[in-house]
Amino acid sequence: MKLRELAHGRTGDKGNTLNVSVICFDAKHYSWLRNVLTPERVKAHLADVVKGDVVRYELPLLGAFNFVLGHALGGGVTRSLALDAHGKSMSTALLDMDVSEPPESGRA
Repeated sequence: MKLRELAHGRTGDKGNTLNVSVICFDAKHYSWLRNVLTPERVKAHLADVVKGDVVRYELPLLGAFNFVLGHALGGGVTRSLALDAHGKSMSTALLDMDVSEPPESGRA
């Protein structure tokens, strides 16, 4: 299944740093996604774009994660000629990640 079936996302940027928030649709999936969405896995999934470190901040009361992606905007918004200079499509790219189904989902 795709991550987008369990969560939605939002992005922001500052210089050459991008943050992508992943927010669970259902809080019961937060703990499971905490084990699945490691910084290493996020970096590997976005390896074509993210050249720096990935740091994950956990927001359990919101059922959300905030990933800070270093060196992810081709030099920065004001210095890059990249089509998506602000990285707004990166939440869509991250939500396209394949994840296994949560054990408590009850889906066939």
